[in-house]
Amino acid sequence: MPEISRFFGIIIRMFYDEHNPPHFHAEYSGKKAVFDFDGNVIKGNLGSKTATKLVRDWVDMHGPELVIDWKLARENQEIKKIEPLT
Repeated sequence: MPEISRFFGIIIRMFYDEHNPPHFHAEYSGKKAVFDFDGNVIKGNLGSKTATKLVRDWVDMHGPELVIDWKLARENQEIKKIEPLT
């Protein structure tokens, strides 16, 4: 699963040819969660309210780029890296 961003120990990934609804996978300290593009947790738990908030802040900044990556992934094209939260 391609890594699209990494910040503050959080790894963001997106699968190729993934099922709807549009989403991405986040991992922090061995815990995993799946988020939609509104920053809602669909499945799992990062085990940290702070990490979850950081992911949501990142989504707020990069929503359009996530949509582009989703479309690329669905078409089995190379997914682009997205700037980390700084």
